[in-house]
Amino acid sequence: MILAGDIGGTKTVLALLEKGADGRLHCLREETFPSGEFGSFDAILRLFLPEGVKISSACFGIAGPVVEQRCYATNLRWTLDGALLKAKLGTEQVMLLNDLEAMAVGMLHLEEADFIELNPNAQPQQGNIAVIAAGTGLGEAVLYWDGQQHHPLATEGGHCSFAPQNVQQDKLLQFLRTRYPRHVSYERILSGIGFSNLYDFLLENQFAPPCPAVPSAGESHISGVDRNAVISRLGINDEDPLCSEVVRLFVEIYAAEAANLFLKAFATGGVFIGGGIGPKIRSALQAEGFMQAFVAKGRFESLLGKVSVKLALNPKTPLIGAMHYFDAE
Repeated sequence: MILAGDIGGTKTVLALLEKGADGRLHCLREETFPSGEFGSFDAILRLFLPEGVKISSACFGIAGPVVEQRCYATNLRWTLDGALLKAKLGTEQVMLLNDLEAMAVGMLHLEEADFIELNPNAQPQQGNIAVIAAGTGLGEAVLYWDGQQHHPLATEGGHCSFAPQNVQQDKLLQFLRTRYPRHVSYERILSGIGFSNLYDFLLENQFAPPCPAVPSAGESHISGVDRNAVISRLGINDEDPLCSEVVRLFVEIYAAEAANLFLKAFATGGVFIGGGIGPKIRSALQAEGFMQAFVAKGRFESLLGKVSVKLALNPKTPLIGAMHYFDAE
């Protein structure tokens, strides 16, 4: 049996699979658990695994940095240890991956229908692939091409320093420094909380009147209303000028950072966009503003103009990556 998991701060998804005679994986059981209701990952494993099951391999994608096969999931206060899991599961084939590393592997196993090509001028070719995903946070990874196959490389690139590209973004950086005086990273913008940060910035700079439907940060906390979701929904549907500008600015900066990752990885194999936010703002990513911001790298504009940039729509991509990790081993 193959055990795979996608472990996040909000939910943990586990799957138990077997490989058929045709070499294809068949899912026998899949279950989702609210992570915050459990004091440890072991507690979830005890509930999920059938008694006496024999595990041949196990792979888990985790929202956090994995160092020497150990990961402290900060948002959960869990520690996952690969060596201890090997003993518990009775197999030497256990791997802990950063969640974006798992997502990167999963991208290689998606169907063509799971992708939307955002660059109408794309000229697909082989090479490294860049993976970027805005969701609760901002994740980045690389798929290194060795001439025959891709290998995942984890990064913490989402925590790199935000670099403004125009006067409006210069002002945004100044605004964010008042909130995050020690370090303003891309994750402060390209994540769920980023919609609130952009909204408050534009409101302070009097871009447009406040939207009556958007609660204040304090009201949102009391009522439980997801302020970021409200802003992005109103913006993507063009129901409010302030929220619409939030989405436009978000997309502009998302494109610029996706291009930054392309340049750092020299990702001639393309750029994959994953995460929960992308599909929700799909129409904005498909608009011409995204690619205009993506190629705006001076002398590299021509090169970037030919890069395949694909939006992944499958929310199970990290779990799929964990399922298939040992395929190439």
